[in-house]
Amino acid sequence: MLRNCFVASVGRLPILFALVCASNISAQQLDTLNVSYASVTGSRIPLWIAKDAGLFEKYGLNVNLVIIAAGNAAIGALANGDVEILGAPGSTTMVSAAKGLPFAIVGTFGPSAWKLAAHPSITTVEQLRGKTVGISRPGTTIEFATKRALQKLGFTPGKDVNILATGLAESNKRIMVMLQGKMDATLVSPDNLYEAEIKGWKLSIIAELKELGIITSASDLSAKRDFLKNQRQRARAFMMAYCEGIWYGKANKNAALASFRKHMRESDPRRLEALHKNYVVDYLPTKPYPMEDAIQADIENLTPTVPEFRGKKVADFIDKSILADLEREGFFTQLAQKYGKQQ
Repeated sequence: MLRNCFVASVGRLPILFALVCASNISAQQLDTLNVSYASVTGSRIPLWIAKDAGLFEKYGLNVNLVIIAAGNAAIGALANGDVEILGAPGSTTMVSAAKGLPFAIVGTFGPSAWKLAAHPSITTVEQLRGKTVGISRPGTTIEFATKRALQKLGFTPGKDVNILATGLAESNKRIMVMLQGKMDATLVSPDNLYEAEIKGWKLSIIAELKELGIITSASDLSAKRDFLKNQRQRARAFMMAYCEGIWYGKANKNAALASFRKHMRESDPRRLEALHKNYVVDYLPTKPYPMEDAIQADIENLTPTVPEFRGKKVADFIDKSILADLEREGFFTQLAQKYGKQQ
């Protein structure tokens, strides 16, 4: 049933259409690859650029992008082979990997820029005591980052501050719940915070994770280990297109803005500039290796409730081999020569 959910968007992409016509290659002659991501946020920009600019086709792939909220459905799709690449919080696949599923984190969308935002009636850290802070789902990076932030601020989660699982991966939806008075604070992404400001929603910024010394990934790329081994060329082609999407987007602001407009249905110039700054200029890594510090933090956070994590190391959850091969073979040097030195 999952494959019926894929959105055929090729006909709406003039650049891609031209490339396909020029080479006279139909989608059936390309290797089909199904890729999912958990939510529509600015961090997905490398996937969108690679799709819109025809980079997946350049490397021989017909990539279908589909949205599957992080959780059992996403893990099931990856495990069953309905999708080959999963874009979701690393903790989502780490829990399954710790319990025996052959998953590995192969790349990242970059570090997050989360801020702990509160209802406007709350203006100081101490006023959070006894209040309710919303997360997405238990066992996600959002939960762990929220709890770590609260601890850094001097609270014991679940004791000094209540934790509410909203089931909402998108922080703009959690903002609405908060403004309805059903909770008092939540982690918010920069683009959703800017969106709230544009709408006139007043929020109090209690803390920034970066300033608290909390490093988390915006999201990660995961795959089954047998896919990485037995279908190496397809996995490699995907990573090449993904990486070039990063470099292309950094070098071509207009292309990045066009992808934001299309996939986020955003037309406000001010918000587009904010999206570009946050997700392309400031936080998008040119070499998207798995974020080992963030993964180590997830191991430490997960161990008390998931005993299978005891004794595990970062190396048990990642596979850097494709990116390492590409770097050793000079792929990133070639991208630098083509697009110029990037941040």
